[in-house]
Amino acid sequence: MRILHTADWHLGRTLEGHSRQEEHERLVDELSTLAQDEAIDLVLIAGDVFDGYNPPAAAEELYCEALARLGDGGQRAVVVIAGNHDSPERLSAVRPLARRHGAVILGYPLEDPGLHLPETGGRVRCPTAGPGWVEVAMGGYSHSAVVAAVPYPSEARLNQVLAEGLAEEELQGAYSGRIGGLLRSLAMHWRPDTVRLAVSHLFVAGGEESASEERPVQMGGAYAVRPSDLPAGAHYIALGHLHRPQLIHAAPALCRYAGAPLAFSFAEGGQAKSVVVLAIEPHSPPEAFLVPLSAGRPLVRWDAAGGLAEVHRWLEEGKDATAWLEIHVAVPAPLTMDEIQGLKRARDRIVAIRPVLPEGGVAAVGESPVLSLADRFRQFYHQRTGGADAPEALVRLFLELAEEAGEEDQG
Repeated sequence: MRILHTADWHLGRTLEGHSRQEEHERLVDELSTLAQDEAIDLVLIAGDVFDGYNPPAAAEELYCEALARLGDGGQRAVVVIAGNHDSPERLSAVRPLARRHGAVILGYPLEDPGLHLPETGGRVRCPTAGPGWVEVAMGGYSHSAVVAAVPYPSEARLNQVLAEGLAEEELQGAYSGRIGGLLRSLAMHWRPDTVRLAVSHLFVAGGEESASEERPVQMGGAYAVRPSDLPAGAHYIALGHLHRPQLIHAAPALCRYAGAPLAFSFAEGGQAKSVVVLAIEPHSPPEAFLVPLSAGRPLVRWDAAGGLAEVHRWLEEGKDATAWLEIHVAVPAPLTMDEIQGLKRARDRIVAIRPVLPEGGVAAVGESPVLSLADRFRQFYHQRTGGADAPEALVRLFLELAEEAGEEDQG
């Protein structure tokens, strides 16, 4: 059985206000082609499909398109779980449609996977299932896969308080033990003649974060899980949450974070993005390899010690033409709005311009005592976003609020 593991798409995420929709659309194209070329039978999507609880309509449409294309009308199985950025209800809202394409969606830990819905009519079948697990069978194989699935397991989503009055270290231990017990209980549904899989969205102690992650150890309100609390009998443990692709060496079974398929921070600019492809039979060790992805644009930081002239020369030469750019430029004095606008007109994927003064400080946009209130807001927005232009609708809203505040002060 051939399996593709991916996670942390973060559909709807922007890069300092710049849309990544085009890159996400290319990602769905790339994954769909990869699934076909690699003869994938089962796709595991390990959470954080969306970047927020209320994703834009275009992101939701792309999610539905991805399920349909990856499921291929029930010819390929897809198992999706919620991450901490996902609304479990919103993720599962398309379950009736998804089921017809061979996709199973779980939003909460120990949730009913909803297999009372109609079968696909394709080669994918789900002969048995229960809260938090599902058996997936496909035509052409004498064996099936049993997937133990734990969507993002915060205390709130587990609907329980682990303990009150415990010290931090004791609370972390209690959380890890609880998740380990949950995984072991789901693993009881594995059989020797099945491909034994676990998929979850959590932080495993020892995992290496990227700059676009929330916080170490207690990311998104959940504690770290000890590698020793992961299930030992798995062929493969598919994880989401950390954006850096990595192997968890201390786990008792083959265990990987697929990583995010796009770079979401300039600190990740040189980081290779990939998915995991596996070939697994019940009585043999799994074979796994990484497949690099190319859908995301590079994120590149320019350090222009030669000043604005050097930046303009690089732009004219077409340097890093497809990349998102963060420009650090040495200048003798703060940049004017005209200078910043000139750079942005030359390349529309300049995300931030950070002027650097000779003494090493980051320069602000030049100030003028005669700026209007609107221009001062534009300048403030410009400074706080590293060179982004304030949308005119936002400027108008600010002026309306300022006028209302002024009227209240006068009253």
